Amino acid sequence: MKGDGLRFARLALLLLQATVVLSRTAFEKLTDVDFAGTAYYTVRNLSLYECQGWCREEPDCQAASFSFVLNPLTPVQETRCLLQNDTQANNPMATPQRSVNTYYMVKLQVRTESVCLRPWAFERVPGKALRGLDNSVIYTSTKEACLAACLNEKKFPCRSAEYEYGSMRCSLSDSDRRTAQHFVQLVDTPGTDYFENLCLKASQACKGQRIFTAPRIGVAEDKVAQYAGLHYYTDKELQVTSEAACRLACEIESEFLCRSYLYMGPPHSSAYNCRLYHLDHHTLPDGPSAYLNAERPLIDDGEPIGKYFENFCEKPPSNANPPGELPVTIEHQQDTNMSSNLTRNDANCDKTGTCYDVSVLCKDTRIAVQVRTNKPFNGRIYALGRSETCNIDVVNSDLFRLDLTMAGQDCNTQSVTGVYSNTVVLQHHSVVMTKADKIYKVKCTYDMSSKNITFGMVPIRDPEMISITAAPEAPPPRIRILDARQREVETVRIGDRLTFRIEIPEDTPYGIFARSCVAMAKDSKSTFPIIDDEGCPLDPSIFPAFTPDGNALQSVYEAFRFTESYGVIFQCNVKYCLGPCEPAVCEWGRDSLESWGRKKRSLPHNETTSEAHSQEEDMNISQEILVLDFGDERQSTDFLRSDKPGGVASEANFGEKTVTIVEPCPSKASVLLLGVACALLVLLYIATIFCYYMRKWLAPPKHMS
Repeated sequence: MKGDGLRFARLALLLLQATVVLSRTAFEKLTDVDFAGTAYYTVRNLSLYECQGWCREEPDCQAASFSFVLNPLTPVQETRCLLQNDTQANNPMATPQRSVNTYYMVKLQVRTESVCLRPWAFERVPGKALRGLDNSVIYTSTKEACLAACLNEKKFPCRSAEYEYGSMRCSLSDSDRRTAQHFVQLVDTPGTDYFENLCLKASQACKGQRIFTAPRIGVAEDKVAQYAGLHYYTDKELQVTSEAACRLACEIESEFLCRSYLYMGPPHSSAYNCRLYHLDHHTLPDGPSAYLNAERPLIDDGEPIGKYFENFCEKPPSNANPPGELPVTIEHQQDTNMSSNLTRNDANCDKTGTCYDVSVLCKDTRIAVQVRTNKPFNGRIYALGRSETCNIDVVNSDLFRLDLTMAGQDCNTQSVTGVYSNTVVLQHHSVVMTKADKIYKVKCTYDMSSKNITFGMVPIRDPEMISITAAPEAPPPRIRILDARQREVETVRIGDRLTFRIEIPEDTPYGIFARSCVAMAKDSKSTFPIIDDEGCPLDPSIFPAFTPDGNALQSVYEAFRFTESYGVIFQCNVKYCLGPCEPAVCEWGRDSLESWGRKKRSLPHNETTSEAHSQEEDMNISQEILVLDFGDERQSTDFLRSDKPGGVASEANFGEKTVTIVEPCPSKASVLLLGVACALLVLLYIATIFCYYMRKWLAPPKHMS
């Protein structure tokens, strides 16, 4: 019996471990719709992936609304990112609002290990469904459980799912809106949402062969291309030498499921001529009619913008699956998409039949070059001219990476005006270089105005030239206020010696400068400028100039506050330099002092107005501190802080927190004590008057002699 009980306990433990799966963060995306919610951050000129990544990292973020508009004068897509800590998107009865050029991303917690690393796992269409194409029907308690079942499905590739909130019915299907053998159309189904799986590999996107062709939807091709160029968000931009190279880039794209591309003609100078999109006409809520209703831009020369192509799913062979049986997908270690798309004649393949998919990731302190091949590779990868100090030996591997340091001479990375470049060699033999080896030029360009990082990758000796752009997130600055012991403080007294610090991470090539700093009372009723637009202190006796401390800026001052409020909010305008920023020379009386409050270099006079304007993109950050009078106790002011439970909620715009401070009210004990004291004083007064008159009345009268 004891042995049976022990075996039963072990079995129960194994079953428990098998069923417990940690929740993974994923996102669902909706196109051209928006939901009501509470926005607590608003940031402009971020990329779509920076916006989604910021929401992923923010614990309070439940959804992100990303919108953009094309500025025809630049032309640049000007963007806006709204983070919401409360959203109606999770309410099945809520009705979304139509919003042009908007992507709405909702954060999900999905209990499965199959969540992909792409920005979003599903495309959601509210109130719609596909009828008659279900492969499997189950019942789940939540929408997230239904999506997890789609990701975990092994019998067939789950391309779409439908969830009916009322009956908790979950339908899984190997079909989607692009199924070729059916005339597929979404139908209105209140209370039901339609989801498309975007974690599929490119080879699984279609039942049959996946090809790219101009969409046959009854709309002129140049009108479709014009709409895509204006109203599609550009996921990636490349420079290629032919339309075939642009198609190849879309076919092998792995960071997102590329469904269409726009080829804008032969390359001209250094301009990009190939755009990759995750959208196609099926994704648009209005379908092909969206192209007909669009107007041409105000500034337009009438010439076609380029050639637009979408993925099209051909009908699979009739004998692909026996009647009555579901299609079965077999997972292979080798990526069939790569082996079919990269051929021996391609620029990224050598004479041995080895094809290379090279990607570059720009980091703060290094350039990561990752290589994926269609067959195991033996050899080495190294930086040209630094084969001994910057190399990786590769033994029978189809995925490997080389990290190029940006500082020092180990990898010999070159830097010119913010552009970091290097040359990477893929060599088969351990000692000698042969004609079969590949050489790639990689670079990362750091843009101070928008914090975007672009990189290009081009084979030196091959005809196909490919450049790729990306936007890794720059390190955000923050304000910290420290006391004399270098401890971060929130409540101080007037006259306390404090250190005001603006910080970014140490392991970054950026430097920062600050200007236009102000101190504000609650509700901004009183404002006191402390640093001017040139970065100079207005009154060094109250707030001295900034001095550098590593990558940070700091100023040591004595605490002050406004007469009508305990709360003091500091706000500064912070910008980036590549490397240390040069100080501003400030005049104060007869003295000159340096303050780190301007750029490393100023704009040349011959730059255009638009370029000068782009350099003026900035970030405002703020920090609040409570300043008490000399006799106040710190312990009695906890209720003043806005971050305590029951406090006033904060709002922010562009990383800025606006805090409303509640003025202190007397406690119940202090009121009671004051009342008792007043009563005693009144009694004492009455007793004094009574004694005075009693003594006068009892005293014998005085007689005149």
